Amino acid sequence: MSQELRVQTPPPKPLLVFDGDCQFCRRWIARWKNATGDAVDYLPFQDRAMAGRFPEIPREHFAEAVHLILSDGSVCSGAEAVFRSLAEGGRQRWLLWLYRKVPGFADLSELLYEEVALHRTALSKLDRIYAGPGLELPSYIWVRFAFLRGLALIYLIAFGSYWMQLDGLIGIHGIVPAQGAMAALKEEAAQAHMGLQRFFMVPTFAWWSASDSALHWQCGLGVACALALLAGIAPAVMLFLLWALYLSLCTVSGPFLNFQWDTLLLEAGFLAVFFAPLQLWERPSRQTRPPVLVLWLLRWLLFRLMFESGCVKLMSGDATWWNLTALRVHYETQPLPTWLGWYAHQWPPSVQSFCTLVMFAIELVVPAFIFAGRRLRLVAAGIFAAFQVLILLTGNYGFFNGLGLLLCLPLLDDKALLAFRNRTVPAAEPLPGAWRPARWPWPVMLCLTILVVPLTMIPLLRTAGVRQTWPAPVGWLYGWTQPWRTFNGYGLFAVMTPKRPEIIVQGSDDGRNWRDYVFKYKPGDLRRAPGFVAPYQPRLDWQLWFAALGGPRTNPWFYHFEYCLLQNSPSVLALLGPNPFPKSPPKYVRALLYEYHFTDRATRRGTDAWWRRELKGLYAPPLSLEDFRHAQGLAAESRANFVSKLGFAGGNR
Repeated sequence: MSQELRVQTPPPKPLLVFDGDCQFCRRWIARWKNATGDAVDYLPFQDRAMAGRFPEIPREHFAEAVHLILSDGSVCSGAEAVFRSLAEGGRQRWLLWLYRKVPGFADLSELLYEEVALHRTALSKLDRIYAGPGLELPSYIWVRFAFLRGLALIYLIAFGSYWMQLDGLIGIHGIVPAQGAMAALKEEAAQAHMGLQRFFMVPTFAWWSASDSALHWQCGLGVACALALLAGIAPAVMLFLLWALYLSLCTVSGPFLNFQWDTLLLEAGFLAVFFAPLQLWERPSRQTRPPVLVLWLLRWLLFRLMFESGCVKLMSGDATWWNLTALRVHYETQPLPTWLGWYAHQWPPSVQSFCTLVMFAIELVVPAFIFAGRRLRLVAAGIFAAFQVLILLTGNYGFFNGLGLLLCLPLLDDKALLAFRNRTVPAAEPLPGAWRPARWPWPVMLCLTILVVPLTMIPLLRTAGVRQTWPAPVGWLYGWTQPWRTFNGYGLFAVMTPKRPEIIVQGSDDGRNWRDYVFKYKPGDLRRAPGFVAPYQPRLDWQLWFAALGGPRTNPWFYHFEYCLLQNSPSVLALLGPNPFPKSPPKYVRALLYEYHFTDRATRRGTDAWWRRELKGLYAPPLSLEDFRHAQGLAAESRANFVSKLGFAGGNR
């Protein structure tokens, strides 16, 4: 607390006096020196230069607490001295603001300071174990540089791969035409007399136009912005545009752009807007420090991704997770396995159970390391990275694993990245006379944190099974922000799929002889090896995996897919393999349901087959164009289903 005294011979600039015999004090003084630079001088009270220099302060007081002596002669000690010295150095002024303005913060800070001072010896040992031997203040300039470049690549993959499939999925002649869905939405909005509110409820640029050319423009702009971000051009602006464009496409793409990694990309991209430097051209040599609060929000995102993934498996009550048998079927029942997944499926049951146990440790225990010291954070980053690589090797999950690896970067610091770089880490700040780029004001960062933490805590606690009543404003804000798909809950495979139903679509000219439609990536031919597709994600192949778990009535888009096949729609056929009806479309289409299993090693050697299958029956009966023409309202039902999934009904959400 502030001392009721002044010194007669004040120093020319602030001087922090500490106990030089205390190892704990020396370690923290070294860190504060890195934070304050030349703005504050530091001197142990045992130094000869201190002999008789400040007689107004009893010598034993210096041994009890640090003292900050200011150039005007005023003196403060304890926690206030720490906060004031950091503020004098231009760092963390918000701590001093909290100390002075927030009731109770000063008393709590001083109480904690006294407790630390009383247990300095034990805390010094813990500090070395927790934070490591280094004393320098961690820098994250190169971490941010690498993170933004990696995010640019993820966005480039996301927009580029979807652009290649857009016409067949949501184009005017696609499976779920966005133009028809937007027409229904506009009609709903007109009936409900909706104004600008419709842009918040259904955030998409397709309100202005949902034509094929407009959708292609959105994908093209996304690719252009990703390339600009990769080149370091106006990173904050590019990141905001990328977030808005991807959100727009997600909103109008129905089931095809609604996977967890799509929402994960939106959340990571939104936080990256505030993580990016406010520069027209990003250069690591001319940057201020990344905002610490946003760095922690990115770590918080990784924590939720991993921890919730473990929680949903246990909270679902699925017996295969509880008895550790889930991985015995996972590799063959996942949407798009790889040929390495076939080999992983052959492991003994005891190994599969052990791997399941390790997975739970990674998802439920290791996330706690994210908020630990540097050493444990680096361990967590390594474990998470290895985990993502193993998933990538055994299954195709689009850009999810790349994004998961990218989210490990905020756990590192510039010193850790030296292992991957030959150049030295740049100074944490430009020289005093150098040009300083603009930075996000700390009140903006504080408001962002106050917004993000409660809105993401809601799905986290729900996933963990905690029933919490939130204040009405928080609940209202959570509901209002849901259409943005930016504050999400996560967790894949909450319930393990024990079997693999697979849809085989067939066409016929006479209703008796049927020919299979070949898909490029999903299982079909028993002798075709499961391939590597990621980071490209074939959205139709993926959606057919979900459709097989239900039925055509719960997947109305499937009927429209068959309708497109009866017309030999070029844009839809481009999503498939060779067309079995190249000259004219079939007169009938139907869908059979098979149950697929990986073969064992002996069968694989004897037959060269990767799969075996059993016919389970019809998935969808034979249909012709006449059947579709007589089924009045089918397209309207499909559009209505799409609208209801958006939550847009009568202007209420």
